Amino acid sequence: MRVVLLGPPGAGKGTQAQVIAGRLVVPAISTGDIFRTNVSGQTELGKEAKAYMDAGDLVPDEITVAMVRDRLAEPDAKVGFLLDGFPRTIAQADQLRSSLADLGQGLDRVLELVVDEEELVRRLSGRRMVVDGQEVQREDDKPETVRRRLEVYREQTAPLSGFYQAQGLLSQIDAIGSVEEVTARAMKALGKPEHGQPDAG
Repeated sequence: MRVVLLGPPGAGKGTQAQVIAGRLVVPAISTGDIFRTNVSGQTELGKEAKAYMDAGDLVPDEITVAMVRDRLAEPDAKVGFLLDGFPRTIAQADQLRSSLADLGQGLDRVLELVVDEEELVRRLSGRRMVVDGQEVQREDDKPETVRRRLEVYREQTAPLSGFYQAQGLLSQIDAIGSVEEVTARAMKALGKPEHGQPDAG
């Protein structure tokens, strides 16, 4: 199966990506991992991306998409994949569609984890880290910062819901509940029984 996982910061995407990919026996592919691999491996794309990152600029879509395309062409992704954190914009979604078409593939399903904004703010601003024995809040987890991050998500990434809905690919998943409960809803939306075995026939 070829699946894209969408959802705002704090929806539990990272956790669900690993669990669902494990159930589907496909690689969970996150753009963060792809960036780190390319930058540490000093690939041509990695060097280009690092130049932007070092300057504090966003890495252009064409570089991000090229990295993702290279990753999707690797042998382990032939059987399928779960993309976490990509695409983030309609432009990237269009480029992903043409990249997959070049590989003779298409997406099977897009899962969107849905969580009420107040719950997201509560989850994210409730995170703490320990510094010098003191529990402190990370700057980017302060309520006002969290709301700004959610605003950016709404502006840039939320339109993907409509984009994929129009293609008949979108399933919205209630992401409130235990990890197991959310995974069960996701597997049901994918048409897979809970134990993760493919349906007979």
